[in-house]
Amino acid sequence: MNGARRALRITRVLLQFRLYALIGLLNLPWWARALYAPFQLAEALLPEPKHPLEKRLRLAIEDLGPVFVKFGQILSTRRDLLSHHYAQELALLQDAVPPFDSAIAREVIETELGAPIESMFTSFSTDAMASASVAQVHAATLLDGTDVCVKVLRPDIAEVIDNDVALLHDLAGLIAKLSAEGRRLRLPEVVHDYETTINNELDLGREAGNTIRLRLDFAESPLLYVPKVHLELSSPKVLTLERIYAAPMGNVTGLIDAGTNMKLLAQRGVETFFTQVFENNFFHADMHPGNIFVDISNPENPSWIAIDCAIMGELSRSDQLYLARSLLAFLNRDYAGVARLQLESGWVPASTDLAALTAVVREVCDPVFNKPLAEIEFGPFLVTLFGAAQQFDLQVQPQLVLLQKTLLNIEGLGRQLYPDLDLWETARPFMRRWMTAQLGPETTLERFTARMPELLAQLPNLPDLLVDADFELKHLKQLSLQQGARLDALQANRQRPRWQLVLGTIALVSGVLLIWEPVQALLATHRSMGIGIAALALGGWVLWPKK
Repeated sequence: MNGARRALRITRVLLQFRLYALIGLLNLPWWARALYAPFQLAEALLPEPKHPLEKRLRLAIEDLGPVFVKFGQILSTRRDLLSHHYAQELALLQDAVPPFDSAIAREVIETELGAPIESMFTSFSTDAMASASVAQVHAATLLDGTDVCVKVLRPDIAEVIDNDVALLHDLAGLIAKLSAEGRRLRLPEVVHDYETTINNELDLGREAGNTIRLRLDFAESPLLYVPKVHLELSSPKVLTLERIYAAPMGNVTGLIDAGTNMKLLAQRGVETFFTQVFENNFFHADMHPGNIFVDISNPENPSWIAIDCAIMGELSRSDQLYLARSLLAFLNRDYAGVARLQLESGWVPASTDLAALTAVVREVCDPVFNKPLAEIEFGPFLVTLFGAAQQFDLQVQPQLVLLQKTLLNIEGLGRQLYPDLDLWETARPFMRRWMTAQLGPETTLERFTARMPELLAQLPNLPDLLVDADFELKHLKQLSLQQGARLDALQANRQRPRWQLVLGTIALVSGVLLIWEPVQALLATHRSMGIGIAALALGGWVLWPKK
């Protein structure tokens, strides 16, 4: 019943904001377009909408509530799927919803931690500091006087998420079935990724572990500070963190007025990102302004502070190497190298014309470089690159989507803080150092030494492995020759005149029928045997591959 009521409310919102206009963009089959005809008639009779379609979509999502808002935020980062205008509009979605009753929050905390509030905190604010789709935060003070923030999951949020995500799955599946454009957007895949992300946010124990790991990664670094987790006051539904007093990253005017070294802050943001991705292989994948603060206790030496570590990303070593080599190739304008990496990584089919792909990469990238960050919009650049590469059946890899989202956030932060920052020039020396460290002789020797016991264990098997390898190579060569002969025969058959193929086939079929006993009995003659054998011989001669 709840699902049905929710579906009716969604339908009402879609009609209220006249989002049926989106149907016209999906290239639906004729019968589905016929169902859309009444809406087109209504559109013609109604007054002109006050807002463009992309803004109406954002307003409708905000009306539908927190689960849809968070989905819209994630969708806004898929610049490979959405047009620039829609992505920019959805990026304005605010994950701020009214707080739930603090009495309920107290009840959740006491149930989860197994003690009265007064026995754990000397003070606990009844007003929420912040309220979002999944949880809200209350200020509190520990018994030893330490100021903390207590994050509490919304009651019954899991049921709400299950119902809304189920509707999103149904809607995405329907659009994908009906529309080629819907299949291109890969909406079922996007909804699946979203479901994984939001379910991870429902486990504050996971967020606690992520926060502890990120804090350890930057324990001795001047780049980033991560608040301390109080595990004894945390659970899957409650997370108690050190309270941070710092300047919000979004208040750029306040940072400038405080005398903050904006250039250094922006450069440290870029360096923090690359350190997380390449050195630690554990990166904060939700670095929007609401989750980032700035320590300006020493304005000439500012540093970053990160909170809300629910969504984190990791890459395999091969993904790291691919990404690093791609970035360096871009930075060095080695467009042939970029195209070659696309082929090697499987982003485009192996049959892709390397020269043509290189030309496309050059056409898109050449105008981008040697410009200050203020003049470069990385999101539209990615959209242009992916759009141009669609002709090569480019497939954006799911494991790099979070990384792409984080890089877009870093770009936005850098542009706000220091518009003249050159993101690429800041990244170049870092990437070169990392590549040298990963592929240099010292690292190679270390990896070889680490695997030495396994290598020594295999050493007695080396002669057998070499002999087997030689046999397998000869066997593969023989199979290759046989396969080549079969392909030649097939090609010869394809090149025959059509009349030969038809004649040969008819002769073979007739021959089989004429030597079949029931047919001979029906014809009451044994001459059919001789005619049948002759027909088989004729068919075989006509169809036999000619050298």
